[in-house]
Amino acid sequence: MIGICIRYFHENYGGMLQAFATTKLLEKYEINYEIIRYKKKKDLRFIIKSLPRICNNVLLNDKYEALQKKLSFKKHPDIASNEMIRMRAFDNFRKKEFTKLSEEYYGFDKLQEGAKKYSAVITGSDQLWSPAGLPTNFYNLKFVPDNIRKISFASSFGVKYIPWYQKERTKEFLNRIEYISMRENAGQKIVKDLTGRDVPVVLDPVFMFNKDEWEELLPNKREYEDEYMFAYFLGKNSEYRKVVKEFAKKKKLKIVTLRHLDQFVEEDESFGDYAPYDVGPDKFLNLLRGAKYICTDSFHGAVFSIIHKKDFLVFNRYSDTSKHSKNSRIDSLCQNLEIQNCRYNGDSEKIFLESIDYSKVDEIYKKLKLKTDAYIDKALEGVK
Repeated sequence: MIGICIRYFHENYGGMLQAFATTKLLEKYEINYEIIRYKKKKDLRFIIKSLPRICNNVLLNDKYEALQKKLSFKKHPDIASNEMIRMRAFDNFRKKEFTKLSEEYYGFDKLQEGAKKYSAVITGSDQLWSPAGLPTNFYNLKFVPDNIRKISFASSFGVKYIPWYQKERTKEFLNRIEYISMRENAGQKIVKDLTGRDVPVVLDPVFMFNKDEWEELLPNKREYEDEYMFAYFLGKNSEYRKVVKEFAKKKKLKIVTLRHLDQFVEEDESFGDYAPYDVGPDKFLNLLRGAKYICTDSFHGAVFSIIHKKDFLVFNRYSDTSKHSKNSRIDSLCQNLEIQNCRYNGDSEKIFLESIDYSKVDEIYKKLKLKTDAYIDKALEGVK
């Protein structure tokens, strides 16, 4: 049996669909697996090891956004009630689609002992190697015994640089993993700089299924009869919303949006013609499938737009000078598929004037898919 370390429980559309795709890929390979569940024992040793996290800009920003969202919901109980509807939709999807679960290992010692039963352990994608999570020693597979194969599939640091005080520990866990592949070019460079290893950049798990295969996994259903744009923003940039409004008005389209995702955005209360809350990952995919145009600052929002050959525009969620920027994901996606023209460049008059040449994208994708397949075959050789 193979153990997998993925964030299947996190209420994020892209993250949960990525975890879903990972499990479906293993099932396609006819591999017996279970999702490893781990509950941290927050004793004195854990607290001391976690202290350096307070210096991490990405973690501090994420915690700040979460706190602001929580405080805002207290001021707006009606919105908090809607948020609970969304959480139930996530929970329903999670309970239905993620059933192959390990026992819950409570504490690191129990986790280390439980890992001995696996022939291999896989982790990957969704920024699981973010510097903010290093002290937990879970997604970096530090708990897995030396004699058990460790595999990373499309792993992501989510940042361009590792903080100086984490470089040695990051190098240490990287050197323990026999098979490493990265999702971003920046991650590939980090591994090279720290270990000297040349590791491949491969496709995100959701790319391992094409449009028709995704419809088999999660059947398509049209949610709205009106022609519409789908605005899927995790950040709170006002300019982006203004751009969407102007374009929708010009094209006589409705706007479908999802409000208050990673943070509370006050102006979103008046943004969008349709703003449903009863949206799990499956319905999210239907909203994207049915859209005429898509505007997003999300990596997976862009990826699913590509899979479904949509006209889409991707915006930077963070400024390039931001210390907590995660733009490297979008950078790699657009560079590797040669679709830089789908990025918003600040000129609202020129959006969607140039359609994406998906015949060219398909040719590049096929090569990346073959490369990814070859990596998976090699990493799983002997454990299938």
